[in-house]
Amino acid sequence: MAININNLNNAQVNARQVEQQNTQQKGANAPQSAQNQAAAARPDSVSLTNSAQQMGTAQKKAQNASGFDQEKVDKIKLEISEGRYKVNADKLAANIISAEGKLFG
Repeated sequence: MAININNLNNAQVNARQVEQQNTQQKGANAPQSAQNQAAAARPDSVSLTNSAQQMGTAQKKAQNASGFDQEKVDKIKLEISEGRYKVNADKLAANIISAEGKLFG
């Protein structure tokens, strides 16, 4: 035996269920047709901000860059091989301290 807490008989309950199903089906079809009309009305488009365009340009430049200056490397190699390369100990020490400060902050 089922307890009817809303004082509804089975016919009323079934009628409400059918009504809810019809409402849900109509609601599901309405957004679809609205979407189809909107899609037919205008094509999709995307616009980028100036910042995004600049970031894209910078990224392309970074990908094309080799990461080091080959001319500078060749010059230093030549100076080392000829015994002309001088190490500036003060500058080297300052750079090491700076790098450690950035690393261990």
